[in-house]
Amino acid sequence: MNVPENLLYTEDHEWLKLAGNEAYVGITEFAQSQLGDIVFIEIETEGMNLAKHETFGTIEAVKTVSDMFMPVSGEVLEVNSKVLDHPEIVNSDSFGEGWMIKISLSDPGELKQLLSPADYRKHTGA
Repeated sequence: MNVPENLLYTEDHEWLKLAGNEAYVGITEFAQSQLGDIVFIEIETEGMNLAKHETFGTIEAVKTVSDMFMPVSGEVLEVNSKVLDHPEIVNSDSFGEGWMIKISLSDPGELKQLLSPADYRKHTGA
């Protein structure tokens, strides 16, 4: 299982990639492999300020629908329109073109509560 070293992770299988005071958020390769073929993504939170653990969208696979949670508090600056139009991108490139949202961090101190790549590997048993 791919767990990039330049990202932070949540126990709910979201990843976060820092870019200054902003960050990109997506779901991990582990999460997409557990979901199976992704057929629909709904994210209607652009422009909203959300707290850590709040739902920012849903992801639907052939067999289930799952919520996606904010890894840290912040404002949703942008939604990746590519994954809305072509949700299967998440299955093939969950850490690249398959990102979900771009956020502005409201409390950078919350980053300390996220998992390192090594801790995420332990969490998933990878």
